[in-house]
Amino acid sequence: MRAKLEVLALVLGSIALIGTIVATALPTWKVSAFIGANLIVMEDRWEGLWMNCYKQIDKMQCKAYDSLLILPPELQASRGLMCVSIILVAIALSIMACGTKKSSCCEDNVKGKNITLALAGSLFLLSCLTTLIPVSWVGHTVIRNFNNPTLVDAQKHELGSALYIGWATSAILLITGIILLVSFSHRRTKEEEPYTKAYILAARNVPKEESVNLERTPSSFHKHQEYV
Repeated sequence: MRAKLEVLALVLGSIALIGTIVATALPTWKVSAFIGANLIVMEDRWEGLWMNCYKQIDKMQCKAYDSLLILPPELQASRGLMCVSIILVAIALSIMACGTKKSSCCEDNVKGKNITLALAGSLFLLSCLTTLIPVSWVGHTVIRNFNNPTLVDAQKHELGSALYIGWATSAILLITGIILLVSFSHRRTKEEEPYTKAYILAARNVPKEESVNLERTPSSFHKHQEYV
């Protein structure tokens, strides 16, 4: 059962890696909001981490940002954090592949294999944070600006599909990390069981200091009675 959970964690980790890459590459972090009469309803404007796009009925044009400095602070930070997330998930997947029960790597070193599994679970949890923080930050900014009466309608946006993919990916990363850490705790418990049993058996064989060792000695009175 635990081996199946580890395989499930491997599948979820692979899905999370794809989701992180897709969320980072998509330009739909911010989508134009059609709430004003002056906006052209036939045109969509998307803003992502790397480019912005204008979509019409028959065509779509995308342009990469000329400089990182022209982006708002939340998109600047999100670009770096999402790249870190991709690297962390890729490293965690590589480490987890060596630490699973069905892997032939480190078969002789059980303790090292268990530590490898715990390290992979920790990296998945860390990548969950580095994915959740930028997605939630951008989502909070979009909602705050949407409800800001001082901004004109053309400056307001709605939540894009990349944000929803990022939130779903964060949940998958969290589940994957929890599965690996729970599997590590079960393995560690099994690893400590033989040592615990050996310690109990050794403790039973050690004589207690307060106990008195009485030896049988022949009675001198009995010997005298034999000659009478």
